[in-house]
Amino acid sequence: MLFNSLEFLAFFGIVYGLYLVLPFRGQNTLLLLAGYVFYGWWDVNFLFLIAFSTTVDFWIGLMLAEGRVPTRQRWAASVFIVAAAVVFLCVDWAALVSWFTPGAQPLAWTASAVGGWTVVGSLAFVLVANATHDRIAAMAPDRRRRLMLFMTVFVNLAFLGCFKYFNFFIDSAESALAGLGLNPELFHLHIVLPVGISFYTFQSLSYTIDVSRGLVKPTRRLQDFALFVAYFPPMVAGPIERARHLLPQLLQPRRVRWRQVGQGLLLILFGLFKKVAIADGVAPAVNAVFNSSGAVSAGDIAMATVLFAVQIFCDFSGYSDIARGVSKMMGIELMLNFRLPYFSKNPSEFWRRWHISLSSWLRDYLYISLGGNRRGEGRTYFNLMATMTLGGLWHGAAWNFVLWGVYQGALLCVHRFFTGDRRPAAPRPGLTGAAVGALQIAFFFVFVCYGWLLFRANSFDQIVLFTQTLLGFGPSGVPSVIPKPPLSALAGMALLFALQLAEHLQGRLDAVRFWPRPVQGALCAVALVILVMGTSNAPVQFIYFQF
Repeated sequence: MLFNSLEFLAFFGIVYGLYLVLPFRGQNTLLLLAGYVFYGWWDVNFLFLIAFSTTVDFWIGLMLAEGRVPTRQRWAASVFIVAAAVVFLCVDWAALVSWFTPGAQPLAWTASAVGGWTVVGSLAFVLVANATHDRIAAMAPDRRRRLMLFMTVFVNLAFLGCFKYFNFFIDSAESALAGLGLNPELFHLHIVLPVGISFYTFQSLSYTIDVSRGLVKPTRRLQDFALFVAYFPPMVAGPIERARHLLPQLLQPRRVRWRQVGQGLLLILFGLFKKVAIADGVAPAVNAVFNSSGAVSAGDIAMATVLFAVQIFCDFSGYSDIARGVSKMMGIELMLNFRLPYFSKNPSEFWRRWHISLSSWLRDYLYISLGGNRRGEGRTYFNLMATMTLGGLWHGAAWNFVLWGVYQGALLCVHRFFTGDRRPAAPRPGLTGAAVGALQIAFFFVFVCYGWLLFRANSFDQIVLFTQTLLGFGPSGVPSVIPKPPLSALAGMALLFALQLAEHLQGRLDAVRFWPRPVQGALCAVALVILVMGTSNAPVQFIYFQF
């Protein structure tokens, strides 16, 4: 279900209307059901993965903190996982929907062999988990902690490895398999990548790690933890929430304040403005260059790369803004995911401003776990490269994402080599300081854009060809193929740049709040007009849904 669709408008209207009149427990039950409906709109079958991950991490959280799972909660978790296998994998939802759709041709019920085997596997898993519970509970605390951490990492990363990376590794090992006389096609899994699996997997995994570190207390009710995993606004494209930030808000009664509702509506307006008017507007121009099969001029490559930098920012930060706005309207605050990233002067600053929920996740759970900067300079560089390479791979199962991660790691290493741990110098006062700052931002933006070329390229050969062309070694006299973006995108980019420049100069993201009311009203009206103009753009799926 896309945020910029009529289906979501109707869905959220019903959910929000009920949310306002229900008591606290009823609100949480409603949000849990809404999360499963929201995700199941794409594919009901993949809800089993969420239910399985929820059950395992709920169980492990209690084992880590309390050394055992109370009998009642064990029963609840056991019933939940088996029931999820039956409901999400054995029921033929396409046939069921056809029976209740007026005018639709009823479909015949088809039995699912995968569903049947999954039910058997779930029953076996539940039996083993309950049979070994007392033995694990009797272990020494350190040994039990290590076992539980291994289990949570193994289960969560196994899902990612199976659904997201298995075919990638088979493709990469194709030559070796062929050399052994094996047909690589036999090893491929013909499965669809579940939407948002990287986001909810990392969110759930951070819970168990934080419990093991004593940073958060485990939830004692399965329903509460299931809501934390399936809370629908950030579910499929972030922000990747932390349990210590989101769980307390879900576990306490909330008051919906009119001020929050107003702020939420503004976030939704500007999120849709970024996505519909700008990101979807420039998408055809970007695709015309990166999807072309013939020669492309250096000017087209440079323009398409800059436009992709605009597209991916407006697409992703637009989703985050809408998610934060929807959540804020319900009295629940989500973390900030972007802080004017294209005004960064160096790679370290960029990663403190871009996709903050992922970059802080990688820092806290990977970079620091590897030793961070505590084990000498050489190890620090290795940790930076390892963290960013895996961060690149998190984005997708393709070598261009790995290359993008290596590139980002190399930028961080080079920056650290020249600056070390020194704090950045205070900006010079006056026009000279402003000019130097602007030059630093523009200079680093060139490196950001080349990173986006690596990210957006369709193949390694295209990266080589486009790089050669940009360096002047490509074909000459090639006609331009890039179309001009529509007026909504051009006007939207101008307004967004002016707004973000004002926020940068004033040093605060909420600078608009301190402007005169007529100016605020005019800004919203212009953004709304441009958004309406942008509805004529062909809708494009959010880019980060594939991650």
